[in-house]
Amino acid sequence: MFQGTHTAIVTPFRDGNLDESAFQSLIDYQLENQINGIVPVGTTGESPTVSHEEHRRIIEITVEHTAKRALVIAGTGSNSTREAVALSQDAEKAGADACLLVAPYYNKPSQVGLFEHFKAIAEATSLPLILYSIPGRCVIEIGVETTARLADTCPNIRTIKEAGGSVERVNALVQALPDDFQILSGDDSMTLPFMAAGGAGVISVASNIIPAEMVALTRAMLERRLEEAQAIHRKFYRLFHTLLKLDTNPVPIKAALGLMGRIDPSLRRPLAPLSTEGVTELAEVLRDLHLIDC
Repeated sequence: MFQGTHTAIVTPFRDGNLDESAFQSLIDYQLENQINGIVPVGTTGESPTVSHEEHRRIIEITVEHTAKRALVIAGTGSNSTREAVALSQDAEKAGADACLLVAPYYNKPSQVGLFEHFKAIAEATSLPLILYSIPGRCVIEIGVETTARLADTCPNIRTIKEAGGSVERVNALVQALPDDFQILSGDDSMTLPFMAAGGAGVISVASNIIPAEMVALTRAMLERRLEEAQAIHRKFYRLFHTLLKLDTNPVPIKAALGLMGRIDPSLRRPLAPLSTEGVTELAEVLRDLHLIDC
């Protein structure tokens, strides 16, 4: 169900408020380039700093504007099980196709706690759920055994977004999970090696600005056209690396979209704008890829 490229879409703001017109234009850009899915209000969508009302509205806009032309995978994770349940139920009512559930952050539950957390959410909604393991932000990872236990217990948990940066972990997940369980890369630069190890695609940040190219990369990997996928990976690796190193996501990708004239690149505090030096470096990369003119 989740093969291919899904864009972790940014949330554009103007004068501190949600810029609905710009957001709809971003969705149009994704759909025009045949993206497989759109992921609103994930980390890239600044979910920690939007209100519950804004969170629901962003999902509603995505569902309405996408109009079944791509999957809508709503970010509904939280470090509170009750909140994650409520957000997931809201997403289901809004018409989302699935939910993305980040591992609980800050309160650092055990693997038993993680299992009970995700199981409670799975029992509260009929939507397919995508687990999201990103220890760099959450401190903990969703263990391989815990993932396998959830797959065995919860019929609507059949996917994980893996952002631990380890091909070995992908190999371990492939070995432990059922054949119908899908693994998605959570890191653009790891998409090719993750898919070579058995992954099904990517939830991408870079596809905010290069959707067609990321779709082509994952499609080539799925169709076993390795040389074509490698060529795309090599061409855009510098972009992947630059977006990752310059600042915390989504600061660089919003700056890139701003340089391309697609959005006002403003952020919600505590995130701060990309430094002048960072903007200069990013603009050079975008110019070299012919994504901006000057």
